Amino acid sequence: MKNFRRVLGMAFQYRMTTIGVVLSALAVAVFWGGNIGALYPIVEVAFQGRTLQQWVDGQIEGATAKSQELTEEIDRLNASLAGSADPEVTDIQGRIAALRDRQAAEQTALGWLVWLQPAIHRGFPNDPFQTVVVIVIGLMIATAAKNGFIFANHMLLERLVQLVSFDVRKELYHHTLRMDLSEFGEQRVGPLMSRFNMDLQCLTVGLRSLFGKAMLEPFKAVACLAGAAFISWRLLLFSLLLTPLAALLIRVLARSIKRANRRAMEENAQLMGVLSEAFQGMQTVKAFTMEKHERLRFHSVSKKCLHKGMRIALYNALAKPATEILGLAMIFTALIAGAYLVLNQETHILGIRMTDRPISVAALLCFYGMLVGASDPARRLSDVFNGLQAGVAAADRLFPVLDRQPLIADPATPRPLPESYLRLSFQHVHFHYVDGQTVLRDLDFSVKAGETLCIVGPNGCGKSTLVGLLPRFYDPVDGSIRVDDIDLREFRLRDLRKFVGMVTQTTLLFDDTVFNNIRYGSLQATPEQVVEAARRAHAHRFIEEKLEHGYDTVVGPGGGKLSGGQRQRIALARAILRDPRVLILDEATSQIDLESEQLIHQALEEFIRDRTAIIITHRLATLELADRILVMESGRAIDLGTHDELIGRCGLYRRLHDIQLRQSA
Repeated sequence: MKNFRRVLGMAFQYRMTTIGVVLSALAVAVFWGGNIGALYPIVEVAFQGRTLQQWVDGQIEGATAKSQELTEEIDRLNASLAGSADPEVTDIQGRIAALRDRQAAEQTALGWLVWLQPAIHRGFPNDPFQTVVVIVIGLMIATAAKNGFIFANHMLLERLVQLVSFDVRKELYHHTLRMDLSEFGEQRVGPLMSRFNMDLQCLTVGLRSLFGKAMLEPFKAVACLAGAAFISWRLLLFSLLLTPLAALLIRVLARSIKRANRRAMEENAQLMGVLSEAFQGMQTVKAFTMEKHERLRFHSVSKKCLHKGMRIALYNALAKPATEILGLAMIFTALIAGAYLVLNQETHILGIRMTDRPISVAALLCFYGMLVGASDPARRLSDVFNGLQAGVAAADRLFPVLDRQPLIADPATPRPLPESYLRLSFQHVHFHYVDGQTVLRDLDFSVKAGETLCIVGPNGCGKSTLVGLLPRFYDPVDGSIRVDDIDLREFRLRDLRKFVGMVTQTTLLFDDTVFNNIRYGSLQATPEQVVEAARRAHAHRFIEEKLEHGYDTVVGPGGGKLSGGQRQRIALARAILRDPRVLILDEATSQIDLESEQLIHQALEEFIRDRTAIIITHRLATLELADRILVMESGRAIDLGTHDELIGRCGLYRRLHDIQLRQSA
């Protein structure tokens, strides 16, 4: 509930909208109770063939006569006190006190009636039928006003809910963009997508339930209970004897619904993960004819979601009849008690005072109407439990993600990157993703400014992890990486990642135009600069000649409408446009055709001139660009030198070189 209160804090930021929701709900409640209260004049006046004027005059006469009668009875009892024995005195004094209470009630009623009399004589027709017509017209106007407030409440409620949902979604996305890359490795895309999908949807439902029915229906119930209390607050309390039992039952069901919703969200996250894996790996699924296996896996997770959904339905189904039965029990209690008071013209039940004056049939019917009017909102509240508890469960899943702080963060007092530098140095760098599973061990080497360093080694030796440390996707567990004598952790992330540009083996293009994908490297770039970057990446020609709409061609999700070589050249153009001082290429030419490789090689040869470049590759053509080559094995740097030096002294490099020669032959 603590997390859901944080959502409420976000809602209360929109003060005027929140106030509008509350005030419109109050107005609906007032008209709801007022319309039911109109039952009294219809039964008391119109159905008895009287006008309101006749009714009020008769009530004043009756109250005056009753008050006079009570005065005479009190005087008679006072006179009898003188000759009474002690036991009788106590009894007589008790009767006198009761009569005085009754007389006070009559005087109070008389005061109200006298106050109402002039207004009734002036404002209502002196005809029974016309009186009914006026009451009905008043009810229609009140109903129209109530519906107007219901409309306003609905629109204000939806505005509030959508604004808060927008804020939470935006904050969640902003926070996701700040998360460490290791977070994306530890939790699959499916659970994260589930946060944006089902969890946010459930949070919206919870907010709508809280500021909607959970606010409106209690207001309506309170308005009716206030009307019933005005008729007889003691009889109302007697009728509500079963309320604590209902509250206890609702609390138990609410806890169960919250747990069931949390488990349903967890199962849905697993379901999203299965779907995401299957869709992303559809080629592998079909290649290995694993459709049946994937169907069974999906069936298993879906069945768990089904069971969790049925459990929620069970608790929700129990809430409705339970609250309805308890509501009816409350009305039946009032029905029996009220019938006893009216039929016997009593004011007490079991010696307990229920009313100050004997209650009339019309007043009792109005009292019943108020109880029914209160029980209907209470019954509707059973629909709120599921939505509200789903919102609470969603908040408990969303806010821990929002509260998780990234380990890779800006320093408290960042230092500016130097305008020029002499070297990048790795000083005894150790790194692991999981404790006890070291990936990089004691890396200690330097790269001079303007130098091109190629990194080679077997798969899994830590090459990609090494270059991932430069833009601070991760930080070393031990040791440091420095620009001259300044640790990378002393720079602002934004500055550092402008300093370092990267083109990876798996090129990601967005489902946007070629132009916008290139300009992703620098959103401030002019169209001329974008085209120039494409020329330098040898991409301009195929963009203009082979793509239907040139730079305005939409490349599709992931760049799927382009070939691998075309995607890589656009990615290189994006990096060129960014104009980084350090360029990282991670197997950027390993999965493209020979023509594209040659074009990219030409582009690189021009672009990395007088620029620091770190290239992970096995291609012989790319190795020709290297000033020095770093050989890695099992997370260690086992040798560093020129091609000729390594061929002569490094057995691993010689074997890798020979393999490439045989593959290119």
